[in-house]
Amino acid sequence: MESVAARIRRMRIGQHFGRVAAIRAGIVEVGGLNHSASVGDRVGFLNGTLFGEVVGLSPDHALVLPEGPTDGLSIGAGVELLFRPTLAPCDDWIGRIVDPLGRPLDGRPLPSGLEDRRYRAAPPPAASRRRLGTRLDTGLAVFDTLLPIVRGQRIGLFAGSGVGKSTLLSALARGVTADVVVIAMVGERGRELREFVESVLGPEGMARAVVVAATSDQSPLMRRRCAWAAMAVAEHFRDAGRHVLFLADSITRFAEAHREIALASGEAPSHRGFPPSTSQMIMALAERSGPGPEGSGDITAIFSVLVAGSDMEEPVADILRGVLDGHVVLDRAIAERGRFPAVDVLRSVSRSLPHAATDPENALIGRARAALGLYAESELMIKAGLYAPGSDPKLDEAVRLWPALDGFSARTSSDAGTSFAMLADALGAGGRPGLR
Repeated sequence: MESVAARIRRMRIGQHFGRVAAIRAGIVEVGGLNHSASVGDRVGFLNGTLFGEVVGLSPDHALVLPEGPTDGLSIGAGVELLFRPTLAPCDDWIGRIVDPLGRPLDGRPLPSGLEDRRYRAAPPPAASRRRLGTRLDTGLAVFDTLLPIVRGQRIGLFAGSGVGKSTLLSALARGVTADVVVIAMVGERGRELREFVESVLGPEGMARAVVVAATSDQSPLMRRRCAWAAMAVAEHFRDAGRHVLFLADSITRFAEAHREIALASGEAPSHRGFPPSTSQMIMALAERSGPGPEGSGDITAIFSVLVAGSDMEEPVADILRGVLDGHVVLDRAIAERGRFPAVDVLRSVSRSLPHAATDPENALIGRARAALGLYAESELMIKAGLYAPGSDPKLDEAVRLWPALDGFSARTSSDAGTSFAMLADALGAGGRPGLR
């Protein structure tokens, strides 16, 4: 049940009301609230079923973007100002599914915490943040070796649809060492929510997770707010001294929701229809994650991006890649030949290297990447039968090592030490790191 303190905190001494003055092009003009409301405040239409957000103000009206269809809404309808929404997470949220407003989606009561949190909070001061931490075990060999993830790191997961992105995210949610996992499901298909929670994530993953979900049929306001809400929940646990794994699926749908809102508010479209504010919106969200200041925990973040046709230069991918500490690319061609996770190692980078590995481990990583790169450069020639074995000793070795290295990328492990032993075996070093 909601605490008495939370109920008192939500009580308002006065109420502010206005009336609908005009309805046009998806925007509702409300008179009487323009001197009380602020941009970002939430309003409720007095028909009891429709809400909206203030996206603009003029001397005469507040411009409100509704959260749902305006069918039945008429001129003169009453509107109540609900002010800026906040979230109050607590430990009881772990293991639960909530919507972007903090309401339970699993049919059970959900208590509120003692501290309200803003959806768009400022990141910790840059000068006071700690450096990246130690390497994290993930349970996936490729991430424990070639693409390590360290505490407080922010990485992007770039993939097209149907390449195994959600499955990989769920594996990381179960395998990465963390105290709490916060998952933002932005614009997901409604039928997939329960399947993801019960089958893909499973009881083991859900036991330490908070899932914040806004389905694809909901308004862009709710879909955009979903990512902010999940980050606010992650910040709550970070400030309590815990290590949080934050998973966002996906930033592309977050950016598309913002585009709908910005264009409806009158902002001019720019590159591929995205308004100029998209860049700042994405970077501000990403900057809230990462290492915390002294005395707090960290947020290790994985942001997924939908890239059509593996176009890494499309706006959302290009913006996000520039502010992250690494990126992982899933390749459809790899998935189609049955290797999962379909990570393209050569196009993926972890900026935690070389510091996240020892000198012998870095030597193994360098040798594996060199072999994979050399094979990729000559793959067409090899498959066409134009390469004669013995003409290039280094390429001969790359051809010999490729099946083992490709298989290694699909293996699981218990810890990084085991993974590096498997990598050494794949390179034919007999489990002795650093031997060439």
